Amino acid sequence: PRGRLIAAAALLCAAPMALSAHLPNAVGNLGSLCQTLLPWSGLGVVLLLCCAAVRRSALAAVAVLVPALVWTVLFGPALVDRRSGGGDFTVVSHNVNEENPDPGSTARALAASGADVLAVEELASRAQAAFRHELAAAYPYSEVRGGVGVWSRYPVEEVEPVEIMPWTRAVRATVRTPKGPVALYAVHLASVRVHLAGGFATARRNEAAARLAEALRAERLTRIVVLGDFNGSVDDSALRGLTGPLRSAQREAGDGLGFTWPAAFPVVRIDQILVAGVTPRAAWTLPATGSDHLPVAASLRL
Repeated sequence: PRGRLIAAAALLCAAPMALSAHLPNAVGNLGSLCQTLLPWSGLGVVLLLCCAAVRRSALAAVAVLVPALVWTVLFGPALVDRRSGGGDFTVVSHNVNEENPDPGSTARALAASGADVLAVEELASRAQAAFRHELAAAYPYSEVRGGVGVWSRYPVEEVEPVEIMPWTRAVRATVRTPKGPVALYAVHLASVRVHLAGGFATARRNEAAARLAEALRAERLTRIVVLGDFNGSVDDSALRGLTGPLRSAQREAGDGLGFTWPAAFPVVRIDQILVAGVTPRAAWTLPATGSDHLPVAASLRL
């Protein structure tokens, strides 16, 4: 019958989506790469639907419904606006890009968000003065360690680096909110690269994530907010030791897939807000600044 090739392609498209959580990383970490880009598998479904329509094949049309259904189950809920009110603690995280040409403008944009706490990553030394100047009025409490900074409306105590890499890429702080303390982690996991010869290079990132997960297991406070540039998706099984015990604010209370990188045309969400012991009420991305990442925000109920 007509459409057999299209039907076979549809089943081949559906299989990696349905089994995405179990894709292996044995060769070039291709499992992690596929999981990171998984939402874009919907383009393959659209292409197959077009081919089935052109071919006018009932067999092909029925077969294409299989990957379409799998994609809908995986990502359909994300297309529904799950935001609601009732939050009492708002956080924003932004990789501000160490090459940012106008850090002062970026700082003002973050202040305009009205968040209670700002976490910034990849903050260049030359940009720190601009951030301190622009944020001082609205955020009287601040700490910068390495390229990671925290600005807060509420007192920030017990700030210390988390040793996930040889240099400071993560900090932990206790934020004294009116409803009690919150353990806040501002994080910038190691970068990843895609090489033709070596595949998806994630070893340093995965090691940093494992060290962060170890620190979180030792956390004494029950209310935890982890935010920053993860250089990875929450669907990436290589990060499961870190992301598994936490909940994604975007997935639980966002609107859409919330892609953050690259800012000019976002195709992946690698900037995350993950929580434990608090309830996400809304999550969203903010407009582009001078960075190559979009800022992410979440309103939480403590």
